[in-house]
Amino acid sequence: MASADIYLKRHTEVLIKSLGFAKACEASGKSKATLGRYFSEAPDHADRFMPIDTVVALEQEAGYPHLTAALAELSGASLDHDPARPNRPDRNMNDHVIALSQRFALLMAEYHQSIEDGVISVNEAKRMLAETLALQQVLVDIKMKLETETDR
Repeated sequence: MASADIYLKRHTEVLIKSLGFAKACEASGKSKATLGRYFSEAPDHADRFMPIDTVVALEQEAGYPHLTAALAELSGASLDHDPARPNRPDRNMNDHVIALSQRFALLMAEYHQSIEDGVISVNEAKRMLAETLALQQVLVDIKMKLETETDR
């Protein structure tokens, strides 16, 4: 098996075992044997990997994106997991718009403060970048909500 395959198999095992087999079976709708095959490094199961919808279901239950993080690492990327900011499909559009307005106001306040002296310092730029990223997260939440609404 290639090292990337083994890496994914081992992260699959961590994901399943972090939940426990009973909870993983319930969340995924898969049997214990099927879940075991997904992380088995045996030659018979070397080409078996967990379907993406199963990964999503298990990672939502686990509260940490074990396989998503592994995939990001394999591609040279990294994730910034914030457990305090889970996806909230139950929020309504007004909640999202309010969050968007608040984040934009914070970004504009940071910008206004940064340009008072006519120069944006490195620290000021970092603070504005942090606010921009927070604003981007709110926009992603809005996008997810709108995609959910259009699928109905």
